[in-house]
Amino acid sequence: MPGILARCAVRGARGETERRSGAVTTQRAEAADESADDDARVEPAPPDGTPSDGTPSDGALPDGEVLRAVFADLGAGLYLTDRAGRISAVNPRAETLLERPAEALVGADAHDLLHRDEHGAPLPRSACELLAVLEHGRTARGDGRCGTFLRGSGRLLPIAWTASPIRRNGRLCGAAVLFVDADERRAAAQRQADHLAALEHVTGRLAAVTEIGAVLGQVSGVDEALARVGRLLVPRLADWAAVELRTGPAEVCRVLVVPPGGDPVSRAAEESRADISGGRGQEIWQGPLPPLTDSSRAPLARVLRGSEALLLGPDDIAAAADSPLAAAHGELFSAFGAASAIVAPLGAARQVLGALTVARLDPAHPFDAADLTLITDIARRAALAVDNADLCTRQRDAALTMQRHLLDPLPALEPLRLAARYRPAPRGSLIGGDWYDAMMLPDGVVAAMVGDVPGHDMTTAADMARLRHMLRSLCWDRQEPPSLIVDRLDDAVVHITGIDAVTVVLARVEGSGAGPWQLHWVSAGHLPPLLVTDDGHSRYLTSGQNLLLGLGLARDESRYDAIEPLPAASTVLLYTDGLVKAPDGDLDAGMDRLRRHAAALARRPVGDFCDRLLERMACGANDDTALLAVRIPGAGEEDGDTTPGRSGASTRFAEGRA
Repeated sequence: MPGILARCAVRGARGETERRSGAVTTQRAEAADESADDDARVEPAPPDGTPSDGTPSDGALPDGEVLRAVFADLGAGLYLTDRAGRISAVNPRAETLLERPAEALVGADAHDLLHRDEHGAPLPRSACELLAVLEHGRTARGDGRCGTFLRGSGRLLPIAWTASPIRRNGRLCGAAVLFVDADERRAAAQRQADHLAALEHVTGRLAAVTEIGAVLGQVSGVDEALARVGRLLVPRLADWAAVELRTGPAEVCRVLVVPPGGDPVSRAAEESRADISGGRGQEIWQGPLPPLTDSSRAPLARVLRGSEALLLGPDDIAAAADSPLAAAHGELFSAFGAASAIVAPLGAARQVLGALTVARLDPAHPFDAADLTLITDIARRAALAVDNADLCTRQRDAALTMQRHLLDPLPALEPLRLAARYRPAPRGSLIGGDWYDAMMLPDGVVAAMVGDVPGHDMTTAADMARLRHMLRSLCWDRQEPPSLIVDRLDDAVVHITGIDAVTVVLARVEGSGAGPWQLHWVSAGHLPPLLVTDDGHSRYLTSGQNLLLGLGLARDESRYDAIEPLPAASTVLLYTDGLVKAPDGDLDAGMDRLRRHAAALARRPVGDFCDRLLERMACGANDDTALLAVRIPGAGEEDGDTTPGRSGASTRFAEGRA
């Protein structure tokens, strides 16, 4: 192969020279003649079926032609030398890089003509690594940091090179030197690195937008949404950030500041008045700001009035304030510093909710037009999250208000201690169909009940209210077992209300004074009551389970009751499935958690018992929850969990948080 390459190189150089000058030196002509003879000796005759010109029938070039084509079209410079170091052939790229024609190179001593150190001085032959290849017959490489070639123009060419010995019949007969412009290679490598860095930068931007969008889709509160945006912006995209919201036609409130290297400080955080200014004193950055005016041309005022996002340079940041609001905004820049900033609108539903300010401290890396587009998009996403969170808050408040009107406070039912809690759905914040109730019956027995009408809308709430009052009326009307009362309720549900798939548990807590006490109950498709004893044991009362309401019973069918003795100081818990539902739908795991938590809280006052259960069972279920706890009196027990004016009863509406 080296011999073929040498012959190809000579012919390539000869052809190139003939095209350029029409003449060839005697030395090169002799080399060409020798090469032609060699070709005749080493190239086999064409096989049968091969065209007479030697081209294979499949269109591929013979080996010699391929090598000649590679030699002529190689993108790197290549020259061949004989054993003495004289150049015997060059390719076109070598002529271009060296700024010398082939006739000026072939036959010349490569070392004397080309090899120079980095300063352009001739190299001693003993120090030349390229000559060492001819001396020792080993491949060598150089990266261009110490060696250059002298161009025909007198300029130096920094090179990266590889030199390999050429052998024929096992004998060293020359060398092949492949070289490129080291500066061009370094520039190409730098361009590639810059391109990759730009791609990584773009990828990071897209990842930030995607992550912010995903995070904002999971929050239900304004403060939580803004705090998460702040954590994603700083320090990934900015050195500090702040958010101001419009709270009225001219009212503005700063609700979030993320200082350099700090955690988000929001209006809801306990540390909202902590020192976040790096030693400037106890600054209070959150809270109401001076009013927005129509005359101010400051960036914050313009954005709050509807301007597009603004990119601020040093002069914009240093501009004198033209209003108290601008001065308050400028205090952040004075406190934290900024070489570049963006003020972007929090716009949603054709209104501006507020403004997002982000800043960078390094003058060498200011925000640019691409950053402006990115921050504008992030601000838009944050605005949608703020708008949705605010809507959820209003809906949740409305749901709690409505539920308070639909669920009456518990009466005092001495000597029993009762507590009830209602928590709306944490997401969506629509009113639900879960309910509880307790009342004293004409025979002096306390009736306790919990039910669930499926759905989360006003129709569900209305159905729940009708069902609750119907059950109260049926309980008061006759003194009969719970199963018969629920059967009559089911008949009314089927023929009067049209409500489907309702569940309810109705219990009579029978006993007096020091006891004995018993629970007499029926469950229509509802989760079983939980009995928690004073010594910390708990178990579900799984008897008395019957068909849910709304499906109707056959004429000869009836639900059945169950009776369970109640130890002194024990607690009976009635609840809806929102208490034990988990996002993964594993109801059994939720019920096991409830049983264990209830056992651990067995001796807590009954109201505290309910509150702590709600806290511990907050597992992210998207459903409302109702629970009713009944505490049986114990010897000498004094439960202080009472509501003023309603001794022995506690009712509370919990916030709808997951």
